Amino acid sequence: MRKLRTNMDKWFAKMDGRWRALSVGKQHKYTLYFFTGYLLLTAGVIFKVWYDTAKSDNSIVIEHIENPVLKMKESPTLLQDTLQTILKNKIYERK
Repeated sequence: MRKLRTNMDKWFAKMDGRWRALSVGKQHKYTLYFFTGYLLLTAGVIFKVWYDTAKSDNSIVIEHIENPVLKMKESPTLLQDTLQTILKNKIYERK
């Protein structure tokens, strides 16, 4: 865990050094690009939520809940109670 933390700290220090090495104009330009991308992503999500809510017909379908265990195919082998088998074997081993 410490190795991971030191590697992350080194990587962040390297990235911070590269960021500080850029001119202020380029820093401003990159910040503006990131903000524009974030703004477009936010607008896209808001539009998608608005579209989905406007499209819904506001009807709720209520159905019976089926037990998934009953849907499973039964295995050809019969299930045995292994606990009783183990206990029975231990009783016989004590002799």
